[in-house]
Amino acid sequence: MRVHVVGNVCIDTTFRLDRFPQAGETRNAMSHADGLGGKGANQAVAAARTGATVTLWAAVGRDAEAARIRTGLSGEIGTLRLTDLDLPTDRSTIAVDAAGENLIISGVSCAAAFKPLFHSDILDEMAAGDIVVMQGNLDEDATTECLREANRQGARTILNASPLPKETYPDFSCVDFLIVNEGEAQAISSFSKLEDASAELIHLGAMNVIVTLGARGCLLLERGGKPVFIPATPVTAVDTSGAGDVLCGVFAGCLAKGASVAAAVEIAMQAAAIAVGRNGTLASCPGKQELIGLMKDMETERA
Repeated sequence: MRVHVVGNVCIDTTFRLDRFPQAGETRNAMSHADGLGGKGANQAVAAARTGATVTLWAAVGRDAEAARIRTGLSGEIGTLRLTDLDLPTDRSTIAVDAAGENLIISGVSCAAAFKPLFHSDILDEMAAGDIVVMQGNLDEDATTECLREANRQGARTILNASPLPKETYPDFSCVDFLIVNEGEAQAISSFSKLEDASAELIHLGAMNVIVTLGARGCLLLERGGKPVFIPATPVTAVDTSGAGDVLCGVFAGCLAKGASVAAAVEIAMQAAAIAVGRNGTLASCPGKQELIGLMKDMETERA
């Protein structure tokens, strides 16, 4: 069983500040650093560190940044399927304040242009029983087409609908697991109460819904079941950027390794709790031994 993460990869520049600047204000950062990122790459690395077999499908430019991405990810992800486009490699600027909250601005030329079914051979490598993970970075039609083809081939699908598209959403009827945060769930469903919002997402077609709630944990609603609130591990937040990607990637990896849905969610939440206690996006993701340890602990508790 393979996890196919279809999404974006970019160079992140992170600035650490005591507070966010106000409109029109220039504020010096306490530090800054470049690193690899992008929701697709982050989730692929997190999934791979669970021990799952992972392929990343994404697009990059024909520039020095693309070469750096290939080198940086080659030791993390089993198979890289990066499409070269005549566009600048995507970049993100991340501002992190003293409380660990973040603001992110992204340039997504490659992600916006990437059509997985046209630009890659994913259909030839996808098999029944595989897991296909997507996010909100690609064009809505391209995302829906890829998820539908995954369904047709018997793969399970995970959509982390972030960032939200400007107008409409992908077809949720081809989504086995829809992962959104509280604000995204409310925006898509038009309901403020979480139980109502998650039920509406099921009504819109998703088979199962996971709503992440930050320090409060998450809500899991499986089709035909009742909403279950899972508390988060208490932690002092240092940097929340990338924590949602860790959760999504680890969840996918755990499913691929045979964990139940409930166990996969709990392990993913523990991994995200570790991530928010560290600096960086991709850099904050727990290591392979840490994740394998969490998985073994969960198996022991449930034995």
